[in-house]
Amino acid sequence: MRSRSAALPLFAVLSWGVMFPVLASALTRVDALNLTTARYVLATAVLVALLLAREGVTALTTQRRGVEVLLLGALGFAGFNTLTNLALGHAAPQQIALFAATVPVVTQLVRWARDGIRPRPAMLGLSVVALVGVGLVITRGRLDGLGEFGLGGLLMVGAVLGWAFYTHGATRFPEWSPLRYTALTAVAGTIAMLAASAAADLTGVQHAPHAADLVAVAPQLAYAVLVAAVVAVLAWNTGVRRLGAADAALFMNLVPVTTFAVQILRGYRPGAVELAGAGLTVAALVAANLVTRTPARRATTATPVPAAVVDRPAVVEPVAVVGR
Repeated sequence: MRSRSAALPLFAVLSWGVMFPVLASALTRVDALNLTTARYVLATAVLVALLLAREGVTALTTQRRGVEVLLLGALGFAGFNTLTNLALGHAAPQQIALFAATVPVVTQLVRWARDGIRPRPAMLGLSVVALVGVGLVITRGRLDGLGEFGLGGLLMVGAVLGWAFYTHGATRFPEWSPLRYTALTAVAGTIAMLAASAAADLTGVQHAPHAADLVAVAPQLAYAVLVAAVVAVLAWNTGVRRLGAADAALFMNLVPVTTFAVQILRGYRPGAVELAGAGLTVAALVAANLVTRTPARRATTATPVPAAVVDRPAVVEPVAVVGR
Protein backbone atom coordinates (compact mmCIF):
# COMPACT_ATOMS: atom_id res chain seq x y z
CA MET A 1 0.00 0.00 0.00
CA ARG A 2 2.77 2.44 0.96
CA SER A 3 4.73 1.64 -2.21
CA ARG A 4 1.67 2.43 -4.34
CA SER A 5 1.16 5.65 -2.39
CA ALA A 6 4.81 6.65 -2.91
CA ALA A 7 4.34 6.25 -6.67
CA LEU A 8 1.99 9.26 -6.65
CA PRO A 9 4.41 12.00 -5.52
CA LEU A 10 7.14 10.27 -7.53
CA PHE A 11 5.07 10.63 -10.70
CA ALA A 12 4.37 14.27 -9.84
CA VAL A 13 7.98 15.30 -9.35
CA LEU A 14 9.14 13.41 -12.45
CA SER A 15 6.48 15.27 -14.44
CA TRP A 16 7.62 18.60 -13.04
CA GLY A 17 11.25 17.78 -13.74
CA VAL A 18 10.45 17.07 -17.41
CA MET A 19 8.34 20.23 -17.62
CA PHE A 20 11.24 22.69 -17.43
CA PRO A 21 12.94 21.55 -20.67
CA VAL A 22 9.52 21.22 -22.34
CA LEU A 23 8.61 24.83 -21.57
CA ALA A 24 12.05 26.27 -22.31
CA SER A 25 11.30 26.73 -26.01
CA ALA A 26 7.85 28.20 -25.27
CA LEU A 27 9.42 31.05 -23.32
CA THR A 28 10.89 32.38 -26.56
CA ARG A 29 7.35 33.16 -27.80
CA VAL A 30 5.41 33.95 -24.59
CA ASP A 31 6.52 35.81 -21.46
CA ALA A 32 6.99 33.57 -18.43
CA LEU A 33 4.17 35.02 -16.32
CA ASN A 34 1.66 35.01 -19.17
CA LEU A 35 2.66 31.46 -20.09
CA THR A 36 2.13 30.31 -16.51
CA THR A 37 -1.23 32.11 -16.34
CA ALA A 38 -2.43 30.57 -19.62
CA ARG A 39 -1.36 27.17 -18.36
CA TYR A 40 -3.33 27.43 -15.13
CA VAL A 41 -6.42 28.97 -16.71
CA LEU A 42 -6.69 25.86 -18.88
CA ALA A 43 -5.71 23.46 -16.10
CA THR A 44 -8.18 24.97 -13.65
CA ALA A 45 -10.98 24.62 -16.18
CA VAL A 46 -10.17 20.92 -16.50
CA LEU A 47 -9.96 20.45 -12.73
CA VAL A 48 -13.29 22.20 -12.09
CA ALA A 49 -14.97 20.13 -14.82
CA LEU A 50 -13.63 16.92 -13.25
CA LEU A 51 -14.79 18.03 -9.81
CA LEU A 52 -18.31 18.78 -11.06
CA ALA A 53 -18.51 15.46 -12.88
CA ARG A 54 -17.28 13.43 -9.92
CA GLU A 55 -18.64 15.21 -6.84
CA GLY A 56 -21.32 17.60 -8.09
CA VAL A 57 -21.85 21.33 -7.73
CA THR A 58 -21.87 21.19 -3.91
CA ALA A 59 -18.15 20.38 -4.02
CA LEU A 60 -17.49 23.92 -5.23
CA THR A 61 -18.37 25.29 -1.80
CA THR A 62 -15.53 26.03 0.61
CA GLN A 63 -17.58 25.28 3.75
CA ARG A 64 -16.74 28.65 5.32
CA ARG A 65 -13.03 28.12 4.68
CA GLY A 66 -12.82 30.42 1.68
CA VAL A 67 -10.14 32.67 3.15
CA GLU A 68 -7.89 29.69 3.91
CA VAL A 69 -8.44 28.22 0.45
CA LEU A 70 -7.70 31.58 -1.17
CA LEU A 71 -4.49 31.99 0.83
CA LEU A 72 -3.25 28.46 0.12
CA GLY A 73 -4.04 28.76 -3.59
CA ALA A 74 -2.26 32.10 -3.80
CA LEU A 75 0.78 30.70 -1.97
CA GLY A 76 0.99 27.34 -3.74
CA PHE A 77 0.01 28.17 -7.30
CA ALA A 78 0.44 31.92 -7.83
CA GLY A 79 3.17 32.52 -5.27
CA PHE A 80 5.49 29.68 -6.17
CA ASN A 81 5.21 30.09 -9.94
CA THR A 82 5.29 33.89 -10.00
CA LEU A 83 8.23 34.23 -7.60
CA THR A 84 10.16 31.49 -9.41
CA ASN A 85 9.71 33.25 -12.76
CA LEU A 86 10.85 36.55 -11.26
CA ALA A 87 13.84 34.88 -9.59
CA LEU A 88 15.00 33.49 -12.92
CA GLY A 89 15.68 37.08 -13.97
CA HIS A 90 18.14 37.53 -11.10
CA ALA A 91 19.85 34.15 -10.66
CA ALA A 92 21.05 31.23 -12.77
CA PRO A 93 18.56 28.38 -13.37
CA GLN A 94 20.75 25.85 -11.57
CA GLN A 95 20.74 28.05 -8.47
CA ILE A 96 16.95 28.36 -8.61
CA ALA A 97 16.57 24.58 -8.98
CA LEU A 98 18.76 24.08 -5.91
CA PHE A 99 16.31 26.11 -3.85
CA ALA A 100 13.44 23.83 -4.94
CA ALA A 101 15.27 20.94 -3.30
CA THR A 102 14.96 22.63 0.10
CA VAL A 103 11.20 21.96 0.13
CA PRO A 104 11.49 18.77 2.27
CA VAL A 105 13.32 20.54 5.07
CA VAL A 106 11.13 23.64 4.90
CA THR A 107 7.92 21.56 4.90
CA GLN A 108 8.99 19.76 8.07
CA LEU A 109 9.83 23.07 9.73
CA VAL A 110 6.44 24.49 8.70
CA ARG A 111 4.70 21.48 10.24
CA TRP A 112 6.78 21.91 13.39
CA ALA A 113 5.87 25.63 13.62
CA ARG A 114 2.15 25.21 12.87
CA ASP A 115 1.31 21.88 14.49
CA GLY A 116 4.05 21.45 17.06
CA ILE A 117 5.11 18.13 15.49
CA ARG A 118 8.88 17.83 15.88
CA PRO A 119 10.53 16.29 12.79
CA ARG A 120 12.16 12.92 13.27
CA PRO A 121 15.96 13.37 13.32
CA ALA A 122 16.41 10.66 10.70
CA MET A 123 14.03 12.39 8.29
CA LEU A 124 15.76 15.75 8.69
CA GLY A 125 19.14 14.13 8.26
CA LEU A 126 18.12 12.30 5.09
CA SER A 127 16.59 15.49 3.71
CA VAL A 128 19.93 17.24 4.15
CA VAL A 129 21.79 14.33 2.52
CA ALA A 130 19.43 14.40 -0.46
CA LEU A 131 19.89 18.17 -0.72
CA VAL A 132 23.67 17.75 -0.78
CA GLY A 133 23.27 15.25 -3.63
CA VAL A 134 21.12 17.65 -5.59
CA GLY A 135 23.68 20.39 -5.01
CA LEU A 136 26.41 18.18 -6.50
CA VAL A 137 24.21 17.44 -9.53
CA ILE A 138 23.39 21.07 -10.23
CA THR A 139 26.75 22.68 -9.46
CA ARG A 140 29.00 19.83 -10.64
CA GLY A 141 30.88 20.16 -7.36
CA ARG A 142 31.69 23.85 -7.75
CA LEU A 143 30.13 25.29 -4.59
CA ASP A 144 32.23 28.43 -4.21
CA GLY A 145 29.56 30.82 -5.53
CA LEU A 146 26.42 29.40 -3.93
CA GLY A 147 26.38 31.98 -1.14
CA GLU A 148 25.72 34.92 -3.47
CA PHE A 149 22.11 34.58 -4.62
CA GLY A 150 21.06 38.19 -4.10
CA LEU A 151 17.50 39.18 -4.98
CA GLY A 152 16.91 35.95 -6.86
CA GLY A 153 17.65 33.96 -3.72
CA LEU A 154 15.31 36.07 -1.62
CA LEU A 155 12.51 35.57 -4.14
CA MET A 156 13.07 31.81 -4.11
CA VAL A 157 12.93 31.73 -0.31
CA GLY A 158 9.40 33.13 -0.65
CA ALA A 159 8.56 30.64 -3.41
CA VAL A 160 9.71 27.63 -1.40
CA LEU A 161 7.86 28.82 1.70
CA GLY A 162 4.70 29.20 -0.39
CA TRP A 163 4.89 25.64 -1.71
CA ALA A 164 5.73 24.26 1.74
CA PHE A 165 2.66 25.94 3.27
CA TYR A 166 0.53 24.66 0.37
CA THR A 167 1.79 21.10 0.83
CA HIS A 168 1.19 21.26 4.57
CA GLY A 169 -2.23 22.79 3.96
CA ALA A 170 -3.41 19.68 2.12
CA THR A 171 -3.30 17.75 5.39
CA ARG A 172 -5.66 20.27 7.02
CA PHE A 173 -8.54 19.23 4.76
CA PRO A 174 -8.89 15.50 5.53
CA GLU A 175 -12.62 15.56 4.75
CA TRP A 176 -12.01 16.84 1.20
CA SER A 177 -10.92 14.63 -1.67
CA PRO A 178 -7.55 15.47 -3.25
CA LEU A 179 -9.46 16.54 -6.38
CA ARG A 180 -11.54 19.03 -4.43
CA TYR A 181 -8.55 20.52 -2.61
CA THR A 182 -6.59 20.78 -5.87
CA ALA A 183 -9.42 22.31 -7.89
CA LEU A 184 -10.52 24.92 -5.34
CA THR A 185 -6.99 26.06 -4.53
CA ALA A 186 -6.19 26.16 -8.26
CA VAL A 187 -9.14 28.52 -8.80
CA ALA A 188 -7.79 30.83 -6.11
CA GLY A 189 -4.25 30.68 -7.49
CA THR A 190 -5.40 31.32 -11.06
CA ILE A 191 -7.33 34.42 -10.00
CA ALA A 192 -4.17 35.75 -8.36
CA MET A 193 -2.09 34.97 -11.45
CA LEU A 194 -4.60 36.66 -13.76
CA ALA A 195 -4.38 39.79 -11.64
CA ALA A 196 -0.57 39.72 -11.66
CA SER A 197 -0.42 39.16 -15.43
CA ALA A 198 -2.87 41.97 -16.13
CA ALA A 199 -0.84 44.36 -13.98
CA ALA A 200 2.40 43.34 -15.69
CA ASP A 201 0.88 43.78 -19.16
CA LEU A 202 -0.60 47.19 -18.33
CA THR A 203 2.65 48.49 -16.85
CA GLY A 204 4.78 47.22 -19.74
CA VAL A 205 6.73 44.69 -17.67
CA GLN A 206 5.65 42.06 -20.18
CA HIS A 207 3.49 41.91 -23.31
CA ALA A 208 0.22 40.04 -23.80
CA PRO A 209 0.74 37.14 -26.24
CA HIS A 210 -0.91 37.06 -29.66
CA ALA A 211 -3.11 34.14 -30.69
CA ALA A 212 -0.40 32.97 -33.08
CA ASP A 213 2.08 32.77 -30.20
CA LEU A 214 -0.25 30.58 -28.16
CA VAL A 215 -0.85 28.31 -31.17
CA ALA A 216 2.90 27.98 -31.68
CA VAL A 217 3.42 26.75 -28.12
CA ALA A 218 0.31 24.54 -28.06
CA PRO A 219 2.25 21.24 -27.69
CA GLN A 220 4.20 22.56 -24.72
CA LEU A 221 1.03 23.94 -23.16
CA ALA A 222 -0.75 20.61 -23.65
CA TYR A 223 1.94 18.82 -21.62
CA ALA A 224 2.16 21.55 -19.00
CA VAL A 225 -1.63 21.62 -18.54
CA LEU A 226 -2.76 18.00 -18.77
CA VAL A 227 0.28 16.24 -17.31
CA ALA A 228 2.17 18.72 -15.11
CA ALA A 229 -0.72 20.86 -13.83
CA VAL A 230 -3.63 18.39 -13.69
CA VAL A 231 -2.43 14.82 -13.33
CA ALA A 232 0.75 15.67 -11.42
CA VAL A 233 -0.87 18.06 -8.91
CA LEU A 234 -3.69 15.59 -8.26
CA ALA A 235 -1.14 12.84 -7.76
CA TRP A 236 0.90 15.09 -5.47
CA ASN A 237 -2.02 16.02 -3.22
CA THR A 238 -3.19 12.40 -3.06
CA GLY A 239 0.33 11.33 -2.11
CA VAL A 240 0.47 14.01 0.58
CA ARG A 241 -2.84 12.72 1.96
CA ARG A 242 -1.56 9.15 2.18
CA LEU A 243 2.07 9.66 3.17
CA GLY A 244 1.95 12.92 5.11
CA ALA A 245 3.39 16.26 4.02
CA ALA A 246 6.90 15.74 5.37
CA ASP A 247 7.44 12.32 3.75
CA ALA A 248 5.92 13.31 0.41
CA ALA A 249 8.02 16.49 0.26
CA LEU A 250 11.20 14.37 0.20
CA PHE A 251 10.43 13.53 -3.42
CA MET A 252 10.89 17.18 -4.42
CA ASN A 253 14.63 16.48 -4.42
CA LEU A 254 14.13 14.57 -7.67
CA VAL A 255 12.80 17.56 -9.63
CA PRO A 256 16.21 19.03 -10.58
CA VAL A 257 17.70 15.55 -10.95
CA THR A 258 14.96 14.69 -13.48
CA THR A 259 15.62 17.89 -15.42
CA PHE A 260 19.29 16.92 -15.45
CA ALA A 261 18.41 13.44 -16.81
CA VAL A 262 16.34 14.94 -19.63
CA GLN A 263 19.32 17.04 -20.64
CA ILE A 264 21.44 13.87 -20.81
CA LEU A 265 18.91 12.33 -23.21
CA ARG A 266 19.23 15.47 -25.32
CA GLY A 267 23.00 14.96 -25.62
CA TYR A 268 24.50 16.43 -22.47
CA ARG A 269 27.37 14.41 -20.97
CA PRO A 270 27.60 14.56 -17.16
CA GLY A 271 30.74 14.42 -15.09
CA ALA A 272 31.57 11.98 -12.31
CA VAL A 273 30.59 14.45 -9.57
CA GLU A 274 27.13 14.94 -11.09
CA LEU A 275 26.52 11.21 -11.36
CA ALA A 276 27.62 10.78 -7.74
CA GLY A 277 25.20 13.49 -6.65
CA ALA A 278 22.29 11.84 -8.46
CA GLY A 279 23.13 8.52 -6.82
CA LEU A 280 23.34 10.15 -3.40
CA THR A 281 19.91 11.75 -3.79
CA VAL A 282 18.24 8.51 -4.86
CA ALA A 283 19.94 6.61 -2.03
CA ALA A 284 18.70 9.17 0.53
CA LEU A 285 15.13 8.87 -0.75
CA VAL A 286 15.25 5.06 -0.61
CA ALA A 287 16.62 5.23 2.94
CA ALA A 288 13.87 7.67 3.94
CA ASN A 289 11.27 5.26 2.58
CA LEU A 290 12.74 2.44 4.64
CA VAL A 291 12.80 4.62 7.77
CA THR A 292 9.11 5.48 7.39
CA ARG A 293 8.20 1.83 6.83
CA THR A 294 9.78 0.67 10.11
CA PRO A 295 7.13 2.10 12.47
CA ALA A 296 4.37 0.61 10.30
CA ARG A 297 5.88 -2.87 10.58
CA ARG A 298 6.26 -2.55 14.33
CA ALA A 299 2.66 -1.41 14.66
CA THR A 300 1.41 -4.77 13.38
CA THR A 301 2.72 -6.48 16.51
CA ALA A 302 2.42 -3.68 19.06
CA THR A 303 -0.53 -2.54 21.10
CA PRO A 304 -2.83 -0.34 18.98
CA VAL A 305 -2.08 3.38 19.37
CA PRO A 306 -5.00 5.70 20.11
CA ALA A 307 -5.94 7.76 17.07
CA ALA A 308 -5.36 11.00 18.97
CA VAL A 309 -1.58 10.54 19.00
CA VAL A 310 -1.11 9.52 15.37
CA ASP A 311 0.24 12.40 13.28
CA ARG A 312 -0.69 10.93 9.90
CA PRO A 313 -3.77 12.44 8.23
CA ALA A 314 -6.80 10.30 7.58
CA VAL A 315 -6.52 8.27 4.40
CA VAL A 316 -8.84 9.33 1.61
CA GLU A 317 -9.02 7.20 -1.48
CA PRO A 318 -7.59 9.02 -4.51
CA VAL A 319 -9.68 10.34 -7.33
CA ALA A 320 -9.57 8.71 -10.71
CA VAL A 321 -6.38 10.56 -11.64
CA VAL A 322 -6.49 11.91 -15.12
CA GLY A 323 -0.30 18.12 -10.76
CA ARG A 324 4.56 24.53 -10.35
